[in-house]
Amino acid sequence: MQTFAIGRQDFLLNDQPFRILSGAIHYFRVHPDQWADRIEKARLMGLNTIETYVPWNEHSPVPGAFVCDGGLDLSRFLDLVADAGMQAIVRPGPYICAEWDNGGLPAWLFTDPSVGVRSSEAGYLAAVSSYMESVLEIVVPRQITQGGPVIMFQIENEYGAYGSDKAYLQHLVDLSKRLGVDVPLFTCDQPFGTMIEDGSLPELHKTGTFGSRADERLAFLRERQPTGPLMCAEFWNGWFDNWGTHHHTTDAAASAADLDALLTAGASVNIYMFHGGTNFGFSNGANDKGIYEPTITSYDYDAPLSEDGQPTAKYFAFRDVIAKHFPVPSEVPHRRTPVPESSLKVSHTVSLLDVPVAAQPVPGPVPPVEVTGSYRGFYLYQATLPSGGVLSFSEIRDRAQFFLDGVPVGVLSRDLGERAVVIPGGGRLQVLLEDQGRVNYGQRIGEAKGLIGPAMLNGVEIIDWEVGAVDVNSLEAYRSAAVTLPRGSASAGVAGPSVSFATFDADGPGDRFLRLDGWTKGNAFINGFNLGRYWSRGPQRTLYVPGPLIREGANELAILELHGSATRQVSFAVGPDLGPDEK
Repeated sequence: MQTFAIGRQDFLLNDQPFRILSGAIHYFRVHPDQWADRIEKARLMGLNTIETYVPWNEHSPVPGAFVCDGGLDLSRFLDLVADAGMQAIVRPGPYICAEWDNGGLPAWLFTDPSVGVRSSEAGYLAAVSSYMESVLEIVVPRQITQGGPVIMFQIENEYGAYGSDKAYLQHLVDLSKRLGVDVPLFTCDQPFGTMIEDGSLPELHKTGTFGSRADERLAFLRERQPTGPLMCAEFWNGWFDNWGTHHHTTDAAASAADLDALLTAGASVNIYMFHGGTNFGFSNGANDKGIYEPTITSYDYDAPLSEDGQPTAKYFAFRDVIAKHFPVPSEVPHRRTPVPESSLKVSHTVSLLDVPVAAQPVPGPVPPVEVTGSYRGFYLYQATLPSGGVLSFSEIRDRAQFFLDGVPVGVLSRDLGERAVVIPGGGRLQVLLEDQGRVNYGQRIGEAKGLIGPAMLNGVEIIDWEVGAVDVNSLEAYRSAAVTLPRGSASAGVAGPSVSFATFDADGPGDRFLRLDGWTKGNAFINGFNLGRYWSRGPQRTLYVPGPLIREGANELAILELHGSATRQVSFAVGPDLGPDEK
């Protein structure tokens, strides 16, 4: 039987000193047919371990469910890590941050206002226990002690930045051990203030999260943990982007120097991210430190391996640094030949408001969208207004388009702090509400989405609403209702909100980048797969299309456009455009 343990100064693999050289790959941000490629490229850079979070809300989209197939097949991902001869670190949260929707916590969990967040509250612990049981059915038999790759298992995630509920942490420890975890348990926190102490327990191995000033950070960690191996559990070698900002990058040489400092100090490391991947669908998170800032679709992170799995200058700089300290494979990964550029025009379209939504009447005040039993995407509110005037709300979460008898009358956005719209007269009000991503860090985790009431028209509350989720999991209703656009110039454009369709032929699978110049805001789909959000606000200008989504022969592109476009044309580019890297 193999073993992995924590010694006085080193990690010990089969009783021999072992330095963890890990890279983060989130299986849920990468098409499953590309997992093996990304893992192999980590090995070729000189890494010996793969780390991943586990997103509770993705595996459990509704109460009682635990989805673990397709792109959520954690067992297959860990088996591929083992097949590559590498080790694995699993970080199941239950909170993961990760710029992921709600920090990985299920939105349905907080429809009960008595449930606590990241605490020892009984309702929360009961749900966490059920989740962990499902995760550990996969992880426990894949521990190194049972012939698998898993060498470490994390308790919570940077908890010291949020709270210090020791009973909560102890529950996670006891639960993990009771369910069969026998590899080392650890915590990670930023090496500042009291975060290390607040986020851990005496029996747990403590690691740090940082991206620079390694000697200073490691010294801080050593002061609080006199023995045991030093480790940077998140070496931030890049950063994420929010809509309306610039694309964040870090200098490859400077990042490599920081990595060299870590390895020279004798520390183990987990490169966050080695390969960032993509926030497909509606999975992106958001920040809110007074201003709401949703995260973009790309999670490229300026990582060593780009969003489409190409080795970057940072990849080779890191490989050279690792080679100074440890042997690296002689084989070097090569860049793929790109698929040639092409363009196409949408041919059919349908108004989003013309396709019925399964709405339910809600007597009384305007409700949050969670009453629909759907927890991501778009929603349609409807009410009858007796007259025009100023319609106001306590808050918009997150973006609302208002229509009176089918005519657009205004837009309210959370990030702009807008809460009131002028309605020109009485009639049937429809509000298309977009959940732009739940906050993943700080005190606003777990908050409800939608039109946050009371809804007041000229000082009088509007009650008796209908609300329903706009179902884009299947596009069949929109496809069957779409009408052929008249022949004409590609610059004719389409109205919004609408769903438009185009078809194109392909010789077979191959990565592409969808460019939507002249379109405003919405989501795009390839063969029914939700690529994620686009927005002319930027910085991101292209959406990554994983090659395995493309079929030989006919393929379908669908575009859910909220405001209308200046063109019917879209294009496939040979590479990404993530925007300018400076403001």
